[in-house]
Amino acid sequence: MHIKWTALAQTAGFSFGITVAVVAVFALGILALSRREAALTAQRSAAGTGAATAGRLALAGAYACFAVCGAAVLYGLSLIAGQ
Repeated sequence: MHIKWTALAQTAGFSFGITVAVVAVFALGILALSRREAALTAQRSAAGTGAATAGRLALAGAYACFAVCGAAVLYGLSLIAGQ
């Protein structure tokens, strides 16, 4: 039996990198939701239109981050179950 150590190391490195990237994007989504809550609190207290726009942008960013995470998970599942 011959083990291709370079292929194993490449696969492990790629898996680690993708995992870190997905977790980072998910954390950015959570941060965006937190910023949205802060913008909504500021809007309630100051009644400014800038806070409302910031809240909408933060929510859109959070949705985009979660969509990227979901797409990565679905792509991984399709690689596993696709054959």
